[in-house]
Amino acid sequence: MTARLPDRAVAGLPAADVRMAPALIAGEVTHRRLRPSANAFTYPAFCLRLPLSRLSELDATGIRRNRRGLVSFHERDHGPRDGSPLLPWIRGLLAREGVHADGDVVLYAFPRMLGYVFNPVSFWVCHDAAGAVRAVLAEVNNTFGETHHYLLTDASGHPLASGRTLTARKVFHVSPFCAVRGHYRFRFHFGPGRWLARIDYFDDDDAATPLLETHVSGSAVPLPQRNAADLFWRYRWFTVGVVARIHWQALRLWLKRLPFFRKPAPPAHPLTRSS
Repeated sequence: MTARLPDRAVAGLPAADVRMAPALIAGEVTHRRLRPSANAFTYPAFCLRLPLSRLSELDATGIRRNRRGLVSFHERDHGPRDGSPLLPWIRGLLAREGVHADGDVVLYAFPRMLGYVFNPVSFWVCHDAAGAVRAVLAEVNNTFGETHHYLLTDASGHPLASGRTLTARKVFHVSPFCAVRGHYRFRFHFGPGRWLARIDYFDDDDAATPLLETHVSGSAVPLPQRNAADLFWRYRWFTVGVVARIHWQALRLWLKRLPFFRKPAPPAHPLTRSS
């Protein structure tokens, strides 16, 4: 399976279908650093696709909701992080930001495996009642226990089509090998059968090429009914692998003597709007 779509392939892809059910997105993650020293990796990955209005359907799959289990999803891992329902929280955030998205909100995130999870980034895809995507909230976590949200919208309030480029200033520390400057360019494919999130990081606004290219993609697979054990055995090392790979790649960059940036204070405001 190819994780990356060329520019001409993502342009004009259809908007999301709000009839999407909870599903497993099985695919891969690719990360490529272009300079000053090249570094790249691709590895298998998966996440859950969770329409927030249908979280109760997780019980039928054996995935525990807000309870301990081999595989579980806890609402306190996202949004306000207090265990309260996520749908009212994201509705309130969108209302405060003047975003009209009264349809379903679909969260793409890793579940807990044996009670443990680390989501470098989760995506909340926010629809209106007609099914059009009105916003994407990128929820970014670093290994210091900090979280920041990037709210991606059209400045004029128009729907977001698949393949659209959305830009946001980088304000949050993620890697010690990247300064907190420059901007991100996001692109998505919102189709019901396939998920693609692409993030290119430009450390200089005048740069012709990005410093980093990252894309996560996969195909939607029905969740196994009442068989979370099968899901666990297929991906039992995944969460540990995410954290281990982060530190392994950091060691590789350190050995290449890339510039090292100390962690600054987190941004004063927990949310950044796209530009």
